[in-house]
Formats: sequence, C-alpha cells, structure tokens
Amino acid sequence: MSQITLADRPPGVEGSGFFATTLDKAVGLARANSLWPLPFATSCCGIEFMATMGSTYDLARFGAERPSFSPRQADMLLVMGTIAKKMAPVLRQVYIQMAEPRWVIAVGACASSGGIFDTYSVLQGIDEIIPVDVYVPGCPPRPEAILDGVMRLQDIVKNESLNRRNTPEYKALLERYGIPTENG
Repeated sequence: MSQITLADRPPGVEGSGFFATTLDKAVGLARANSLWPLPFATSCCGIEFMATMGSTYDLARFGAERPSFSPRQADMLLVMGTIAKKMAPVLRQVYIQMAEPRWVIAVGACASSGGIFDTYSVLQGIDEIIPVDVYVPGCPPRPEAILDGVMRLQDIVKNESLNRRNTPEYKALLERYGIPTENG
C-alpha cells in the first residue's frame, strides 16, 4: 500500500466539528501548493528541469502540474542557464508581464552568478535585473536540487502576507530594480 500524506493544515483554532484560521494562512497554503512555473531556460540547466518535470522526479506532486509558457499565466519564474546581457531586457520584460504575486528561482550557477562565464557579455547573476527569491546551486543542479528549491519557495509562499505587494518594503524593492508597480 502506498502512503498518502496530506499537507499540514495552517495554524488555527480547532474544536469538535470546526477549524478556524487566518485568511493569510489559508491562501498561503493554497498558493504554495499550486505554483505555475514559467521555465526560462537557455542552457544545460533547462535539461535538468526537463528531467525534474518527468515521471522520475515529478514536479507535479508539488502542485506545479502545469508549466506555463505565457508570463501572464504563471507565478513562478525559473531562470535556468546563462543569461547574456542582450537577453537581460527580455528576461526583465517577462518578469514585468507576470501577474502579482510572482516569485523567482535562479537555477544553477550561471543564473545565480554568471557561472564560469566571467565575460563582458554575460550577466553576472539575474539579481542584477530582477529580484530573486530562491537560489539553486549547481552546474548544472541535479533534479533533486531543483525540487529542494521549489520546496523552499513553497515555504516562503506559505508564510507570506496577502498584502505583500502593498508593503513599503516590496515597493522599495521594485523601485530599486526600476520595475513599475500597479499604482505607479
């Protein structure tokens, strides 16, 4: 028999026949287990992501069943591989087109820090143009490492406030990157 484990319920008050929690915790749990990935793969890390999506590693069991190739229908951007400086505006535009809330995972050494390509034409980490939530190390990282990065992002999403994009800290972060906010 296979073991089925359920997601832990958010903290709350429970009694005979009822359970109460905050809206933040309930929505966070739902968001964390229904992330829609947008793969932005330019190099070998993309091949490892393909393995992660396959039946052996099965990213779908973490709620990322549907990879989206439209930024307007995705909320988790996975940047995998070397990003040339000419590609940087395209990546930034893809990030801007994603709806809030949106999260970014930098997969591999090239996306995180430019990798072995310390040249004038390679972006030395995508955090120079967009904010990054989780870094996955490796060259290329194994599928297990990508799964670990997704699980770490799920922890971030579960504990995030519903008012994240309205906080002064988040607006200041986007302003630092020169990314327009909804209100201005």
